[in-house]
Amino acid sequence: MKIEQIYTGCLFQASYFIESNGEAAVIDPLRESSLYLEKAKETNSKIKYIFETHFHADFVSGHISLSKLTKAPIVFGPMADTDFKSIQAHDLQEFMLGDLTIKVLHTPGHTIESTTYLLMDANRKNHSIFTGDTLFLGDVGRPDLAQENSNINPEIQAGMLFDSIQNKISNLSDDVIVYPAHGAGSACGKNMMKETFDTLGNQKKVNYALNGTCSRSEFIDILTKDLLDAPEYFPQNVRMNKNGYNDLEYIIQKSNRGYNAKEFIELNNKKNTIVLDTRSPYDFSNGHIPDSYFVGLNGNFAPWVGEILKDTKTKILLIVDPGKEIEAITRLSRVGFDNCLGYLEGGFKTWLNTNNKCEYIENIDPETFIEIMNDVYILDVRKQSEISNSALEHSIKISLSSLQSNFERIDRNKKIYVHCAGGYRSMIAASILKRNGFNDIIDINRGYAGIQNCLVSC
Repeated sequence: MKIEQIYTGCLFQASYFIESNGEAAVIDPLRESSLYLEKAKETNSKIKYIFETHFHADFVSGHISLSKLTKAPIVFGPMADTDFKSIQAHDLQEFMLGDLTIKVLHTPGHTIESTTYLLMDANRKNHSIFTGDTLFLGDVGRPDLAQENSNINPEIQAGMLFDSIQNKISNLSDDVIVYPAHGAGSACGKNMMKETFDTLGNQKKVNYALNGTCSRSEFIDILTKDLLDAPEYFPQNVRMNKNGYNDLEYIIQKSNRGYNAKEFIELNNKKNTIVLDTRSPYDFSNGHIPDSYFVGLNGNFAPWVGEILKDTKTKILLIVDPGKEIEAITRLSRVGFDNCLGYLEGGFKTWLNTNNKCEYIENIDPETFIEIMNDVYILDVRKQSEISNSALEHSIKISLSSLQSNFERIDRNKKIYVHCAGGYRSMIAASILKRNGFNDIIDINRGYAGIQNCLVSC
């Protein structure tokens, strides 16, 4: 028996490859089918099944493309109607995989169709559970992302989730291994642990959903209190996962196209087209195309593209470091942004060499900032959970994910000193502010961590 977790840090997402006696199954695959075809080749196995734990909202799964390539059926749990051919398994149905058995445990709550897969060894001993977004390490999935039934509200779903965990998961033995779909950082839960798998026994000690510290009503209150709005691209990803999408190879083929500066400008002038600059924060601050968005590849690129651009139909022109074109296109496709038109051939140097207009973001180091911090206008774009731990008292506090709906809280007549935790999100914020008429912006290098270090050591 072989179980391999394939963890993608940008998405905080885990897919799984399971193999036994020449037969393999994939759970919640990424859109890049080649990853799993290579695993099958390495283990000299044939992919027999593709299991989906639910209709994912935060990424586009690779189930459809992988099924086309392998002829393996796609398996969902109960209540998962699809627009493509799939098996809608019933609760407690079993699938054989070599010497192993995979048992369907319908665990609704995160979504109506959410399903946990119980893996049993050759002796039918319970070995592990693949919980999708039903049970995370230290937390559970949020109850407000179901798209199928508008009559079921988050409170009802939270109650369903409590019942699912108590009736289907908590009664399993402590040595069963928990393999969730996401880790810390995902927008599908609140307070996940940084670890990516654990024993159920340890989760029964540390996870409030399992340790008996809260009643059903208290559990519902915990899950539904202070829920942030789900990113706007989530429902679009759900529809793609339910209804179908183009194969990644096709997306790369049509998007991997370079343009000279004149062609690039002509395309950018068309309706619903934006420029997305994927270089480093430092490079963007030292020169960028006017009105371009910044979201750097060297960070949580795909989720922030989704948060900021919102509509997966947006037409995107890329500024990338040469050699990073396919990586950028692939990572955009992971969250359903398939309308990349191409990129500026030669990168930003091409723009500079043609004497086109550039814009800049001024920078300041933490050492200089702390000398003036009590007399300037500061914008903190970190999350509320970060701010609640520590923040500059007189700063304006607006998380990056809600920045575009809170411009009225920011004084346009002030010079704005913007920071996040380390400098990545603040440059995204600066690009958004510049696009929306805030012209006097200064980015604080190294963010709040740099400020705190200076306050301690300077």
